[in-house]
Amino acid sequence: MARPSKHDGVVYRRRDSNIWWMRYRDKAGRRRLESTQTEDWQEAQRCLRERLQARDDNSLDALRKGQHLTFGEWADFFLANYSKPPIRAPKTHEANECALKSLRPVFGPMKMTEISPTQIEVHLRQRLESHKRVRRKSGIVEAGLLKPATVHQEFRVLRHVFSVAVKKKLCPANPCAGVEFPVILKGLFRPHYMTWSEQQKIERYARVYLRNIIRIITETGLRIYKELAAMRKDRVDLANKVVFVEDSKTPTGVAEVPLTDIAAEAFRSQIEIAGPGPWLFPSPTKPTAYQKNFRKIWERTLRKAGVPYFRIYDLRSTHATRLSAGGVADEWVTQLLRQSNAKVFKKYSQMKLQMKREALAKLNRHASETVSAG
Repeated sequence: MARPSKHDGVVYRRRDSNIWWMRYRDKAGRRRLESTQTEDWQEAQRCLRERLQARDDNSLDALRKGQHLTFGEWADFFLANYSKPPIRAPKTHEANECALKSLRPVFGPMKMTEISPTQIEVHLRQRLESHKRVRRKSGIVEAGLLKPATVHQEFRVLRHVFSVAVKKKLCPANPCAGVEFPVILKGLFRPHYMTWSEQQKIERYARVYLRNIIRIITETGLRIYKELAAMRKDRVDLANKVVFVEDSKTPTGVAEVPLTDIAAEAFRSQIEIAGPGPWLFPSPTKPTAYQKNFRKIWERTLRKAGVPYFRIYDLRSTHATRLSAGGVADEWVTQLLRQSNAKVFKKYSQMKLQMKREALAKLNRHASETVSAG
């Protein structure tokens, strides 16, 4: 009869190395010997605990497979299975592909478990010192330095790629968690609240269909590309003042959206100018398809109106902020935005300084001194 094991697993050093090794038994009782690839005893203990936990969760084989999986191989699998529609929006997939073009040459041949936070930070610093490459008629030329926001987007994609790998037990931890971005980014991804005066200026210079878009999004919170641009006319019920969103970014986005009078009138105006086709916003070059990009007309309109540039997507943030300023409870704002996570509400609702002052004016400084009558 075999002697019972005193320990579930141990870490030890070999005579010819400072690297800690670990010894443990798998689910079938076979003894496993692996390098922890670290000289830190606490880090080696953490690695051993992860192996034992993976063994108990029946995910040890996947974790061991990740040790032999290269970043390039996993990037291909990630793009094919976790980046394309319907898992993610087409624009998200394009952004992932673009970011991985710069990440593959550096991390592609490396094993997933070999990539460290230090290597990632070095790569980010090098990217911040790189020049943007632009394709001209004469060939590819170098322009100005890459914007920190561009490099940060690549870092976000890299972090997401590793996050999925961690969930699939192919990586013990996400190395991006230990990375500090080398540059401070001011105002990154902060939604813009469009004031009523700004809206009036923009609408004065906007084409009719763009004016309808502004009014619809600020009144309903619809997503510009995924929900509104791809909407068909038969999805609009003006009699009952409701529209049906069939496809959205998230499952909770698929729903019936009620309309205000302003939104209903904007939809009615858009149906009248859209022409005989099925789309609310038909493509100007291909009437059988819908318009997929409003960036140029949006930038041109803001420039004519003298309003500093902000994303057209921020009109959704304006909708959330106006609801919040009107006294609507956060839980209801979350439902009207059709978000599954209430924390996302903070991303969209931006309390303006004047709103905060109005709230502070309601302070009751004698609340604790009030004496009931009688």
